[in-house]
Amino acid sequence: MDKYRCKVCMYIYDPEVGDPDSGIEPGTPFDKIPDGWVCPICGAGKEVFEKE
Repeated sequence: MDKYRCKVCMYIYDPEVGDPDSGIEPGTPFDKIPDGWVCPICGAGKEVFEKE
């Protein structure tokens, strides 16, 4: 599964880890994250993430 990086703060979403604090379970691919999800560091939307 591909990792995605926030272009604002450089946070990397790793699907193997997910984002449990935001309710995103480990093993969740980036394209399966709800559209309303935001970067846990800076609050940017999914649209500012790019594939690593």
